[in-house]
Amino acid sequence: MTRLADVIFSLLLLIVCSPFFLIIAIWIKLDSRGTIIYKQPRVGRFGKQFSLFKFRSMREGADKSGLLTVSEEDTRITKSGAFIRRYKLDELPQLFNVLAGEMSLVGPRPEVKKYTDMYTDEQKRILNVRPGITDMASVIYYNENSILEKQADPEKYYIEHIMPDKIKLNQVFISNPSLSNYFRILFLTVKVTLFKKD
Repeated sequence: MTRLADVIFSLLLLIVCSPFFLIIAIWIKLDSRGTIIYKQPRVGRFGKQFSLFKFRSMREGADKSGLLTVSEEDTRITKSGAFIRRYKLDELPQLFNVLAGEMSLVGPRPEVKKYTDMYTDEQKRILNVRPGITDMASVIYYNENSILEKQADPEKYYIEHIMPDKIKLNQVFISNPSLSNYFRILFLTVKVTLFKKD
């Protein structure tokens, strides 16, 4: 049932948001050199890798200097990128991943292989479902960058504290993947994106 909801809502969102796609694409192209769409290998359902789509929010090749972004003031982030990241507009191209069946609107956020290789057997349970554009962990950790920028070793803190907690939150969702829970997380995502406190 959630798959049907994914297809219907992703199609509707693509139609409604198509003018924003064009505006964002032009802004990105005028703002910095490089591609409009950023593609990164992520681990999806059953451990299968796929290309996750995003509007490029960082300078071309910036990911080579680190996978984590720990601050909105990160010098790798472009002017257009700072805005679209703040309001999660960089995630819009993932609607195509949803239509392709690689993702759901709601589900555990897909990680890069470097981090999923660290999962325990119990934690790997979250790979049995489609990854999502948003999840409860995204709602709880809406200020993840602010948390990380205060740490002496952001990546170590992410691996040892944030990542395990996100997995626990996602294990709760996959144990009850109901439509009511699905819509609840979508509502909370919109709410925290529009009204989050810095």
